[in-house]
Amino acid sequence: MVQTGLDVLIAEDFALLKNKKVGLLCNQASIASDFRHAIERFKEAHQKGRFELKALFGPQHGLFGHTQDNMIEWEGYVDHYSGATVYSLYGEHRKPTPQMLENIDVLAVDLQDVGARYYTFIWTMALCMEACAENNVQMVVLDRPNPIGGRQVEGPWLNMDFKSFVGWHPLPVRHGLTIGEVAIYLKERFYPAVQLKVVQLKNWRRSMYFDETGLPWGMPSPNMPTVDTAVVYPGMCLLEATNISEGRGTTRPFEIFGAPWMDHWQFSARMNELGLPGVHFRPLEFQPTFNKYQGEVCRGCFIHVYDRSQFKPFLTTIALLRETIQLYGSFFQWKNPPYEYEYHKMPFDILVGNDWLRPMLEQGAPLSEMEVKWQNERAPHSSEIEEARLYE
Repeated sequence: MVQTGLDVLIAEDFALLKNKKVGLLCNQASIASDFRHAIERFKEAHQKGRFELKALFGPQHGLFGHTQDNMIEWEGYVDHYSGATVYSLYGEHRKPTPQMLENIDVLAVDLQDVGARYYTFIWTMALCMEACAENNVQMVVLDRPNPIGGRQVEGPWLNMDFKSFVGWHPLPVRHGLTIGEVAIYLKERFYPAVQLKVVQLKNWRRSMYFDETGLPWGMPSPNMPTVDTAVVYPGMCLLEATNISEGRGTTRPFEIFGAPWMDHWQFSARMNELGLPGVHFRPLEFQPTFNKYQGEVCRGCFIHVYDRSQFKPFLTTIALLRETIQLYGSFFQWKNPPYEYEYHKMPFDILVGNDWLRPMLEQGAPLSEMEVKWQNERAPHSSEIEEARLYE
């Protein structure tokens, strides 16, 4: 069975944090292999005198995922269980202030990433790295598996003209790294002054998906209910930048998509005719309970991934968008800003990290042409990703 960085830290009786003043950045998915939460484990170690737990920090959606919908800010409070002050890093501040860090020697980070550049937890970590370097605070990252494996890399490299909180530094859309490896990549290229220690996973291999690790799955965010959700997310998150429902307000967000103006039978047949690898589209109807088309009947598809090793989530969603534009161009719309603290550039452009893909989609460019273009853009940077890898 795989051991997370948290499991390793517990097994070593928190020796790495001995006699330190500690802050912990975590959320509801920060659980050990015995299902117990990092806050519980850190509280016990604090009570035993191993270290002082001084503060808790939470990312987007809150310490326990209480903000259900997307892009909802939250503010801090005092945690009644641990007695520690909870600081929000998705509200008035996204980067820890000097005041938040003034009584801390070490900031421990225990967050479950999902392997996509859009997922904001890695950028919360990046801003913490910057703050720790500026305030002489050590950072300890408790590594966790990339739930969609560490072998496949897909999608465009981020053009920094499109920097945003869904892409703070250059990475491919599906980056193929664990959160600890992302931290190493960021330190080497952007935050050399940070004092970084990664507590490595044990028994994890790059070929593993999360449901092959033996670890319990805790939802990293409210709309990431299963590992299957994470598998499709590097593509299906793009629907947030359109007027197609990405299935928020259903029990299987990102695997379900559609709109009131779609013909689900027509569209599923069209997508299946493309012969995209590892995936089948099944027609369905659904009625979202919140977000886009709340209370309206939408027609669309369920995405069945039957071969994860062949499935290309980013290419699949690009195909989905191209077909939607061709079939329902009079209904389809790109969403306008603001989106994730960006008030000028188009949400789709900041998600994909460029301004060339959207026009190619509108023109109905061949899928192979678009894929070759983003592969060619990414290719010169492949060594930058590979150098950060800790595991085989």
